[in-house]
Amino acid sequence: METLRTPQERFADLPGFPYRPRHAEVGDGLRMAYVEAGPPNGRPVVLLHGEPTWSFLYRHVMRVLAAAGLRAIAVDLIGFGRSDKPAAVADHSYAAHVEWTRALLFDALELSGATLVGQDWGGLIGLRIAAEHPERVSGIVAANTGLPTGDIPMPEVWHRFKDTVLKAPVLDIARLVQAGCKSELPPEVRAAYDAPFPDERYKAGPRALPGLVPITPDDPAAPANRAAWRILTTLDRPFLVAFSDGDPITGGMAPILRESISGASGLRHPVIKDAGHFLQEDAGPELGRQIAVFVTST
Repeated sequence: METLRTPQERFADLPGFPYRPRHAEVGDGLRMAYVEAGPPNGRPVVLLHGEPTWSFLYRHVMRVLAAAGLRAIAVDLIGFGRSDKPAAVADHSYAAHVEWTRALLFDALELSGATLVGQDWGGLIGLRIAAEHPERVSGIVAANTGLPTGDIPMPEVWHRFKDTVLKAPVLDIARLVQAGCKSELPPEVRAAYDAPFPDERYKAGPRALPGLVPITPDDPAAPANRAAWRILTTLDRPFLVAFSDGDPITGGMAPILRESISGASGLRHPVIKDAGHFLQEDAGPELGRQIAVFVTST
């Protein structure tokens, strides 16, 4: 596997993101990056981003969690942020991303009693990890995400996004992030989303992930996701559904999660107002507040 590593100077002067990067080996010779905020002995809250962002997305959320005395851990998926980047689209698979992330959280960081927060692909990975290792997880937050099995069609807007990512000669990362926000991103924030990808060679991860979403019942990842659903529907872990009010891609999953997941019963599930798909950008402090209340009260 050919891998690329983004030069550190690309990450100079990130707005509102002063956290020192840390790294751990996760197998296949790959180094995975993460940042932390808050007291080291605080209750761990793992923040998992999606496509095509990185841990920078959670900068507003991290400040709120740290102020609440929680240990916020924001991860860069392999192929994103400061993590190593396999150079070929074929090097990425759903199962590999689940295993890489599991290895970081449980082998390298040795976390237990963690709350997993997943948005977009962060949920596709995090929900699988929670279902497959429930003894290490104390709570789950799903924010604009889901766990597709290919049994229910994806919305047309998602198919348009997938085609754009796969076919664009030049993949404009900052433009994709902006398209998922209601607020206007300042130039320095757009530059931060472009920072991990000096040129097209570094973008195999963002190009690969849309094609790994199970959209047919016979997808290779569909059986594992169905098994995860069966576990999550009866799992006795508190499960918060914190979706925005303006996500055309995953919005339809919110009522399904609230009604299907055992741990969601009896909880007050917030709707984050005036926010798009990337609700961390549009309403990060509010999302952070909702997560902090959930973690400290359950």
